[in-house]
Amino acid sequence: MADMELFREAVTAWAAGGPGDPAHELAARLPVKAAVLLEGASDVAAVSALAAGRGRDLEAEGICVLSMGGAMNVGRFARLLGPPGLGLRLTGLCDEGERRYYARGWERASAAQQGFFVCAADLEDELIRALGVTRVEELIRAEGDLRALQTFLHQPAQQGRTAQQQLRRFLGTKKGRKIRYGRVLVEALDPDRVPAPLDGLLTSL
Repeated sequence: MADMELFREAVTAWAAGGPGDPAHELAARLPVKAAVLLEGASDVAAVSALAAGRGRDLEAEGICVLSMGGAMNVGRFARLLGPPGLGLRLTGLCDEGERRYYARGWERASAAQQGFFVCAADLEDELIRALGVTRVEELIRAEGDLRALQTFLHQPAQQGRTAQQQLRRFLGTKKGRKIRYGRVLVEALDPDRVPAPLDGLLTSL
C-alpha cells in the first residue's frame, strides 16, 4: 500500500528531527492502529513473509511494520508512535543483546512491557535453528550462493566455529543478503516450526 509507505517515510523523517504533521495526517487518514518496531530491513522482510504466508495483509489491517535502522533508535520511535505521540499500539522484535533498549523505550513511552518479543541471539539464529543447518545449506545452494559460502567457510576466522555460527555470520557478510534470506528462510519454514518470538509477534497483532 503506497500510503503506508508514505507513512513510514514520514515517521522516519519525523524521528530524524523533521516535522510531525505529515505523520499525524497520514496516521489519521489510513488509519494506522499499531506499529511494529524492528531493528532493520531483514527483520521487516521476515515479518512480512510470515504474514503473507498466513494470508494476512498487515497494511490493510492498519499495522505499520517499520525498520528503525538500529535498536538504539527505539526510544525515539516509541515516543513518537506510542501513547505520548500518535497513540498507536506498539509491538516489536529484538535481539537478546538489545532487550534493554526496547525495555527502556517502552517504559519511557508508557507502553506495555510485554509488548515486544526477544530472539535468543538474533532472528537469523532463530531461523537457522528452526530449519536446521542442512536445510539452510540447501536454500543457499538454491539461491545460487553455494560457491560464496564455500569460499567463506575456508576463511581462517571461521575455523572452530559451529556450522550454525558460520551460517549466521555468512548471512551478514554481504549487503542485502540478510534481507533476502530473511524472506527465503521464513518461506521455507514448516508452519509448526516458526520460531517462538516471530510467531508470538504475528499472533499478537
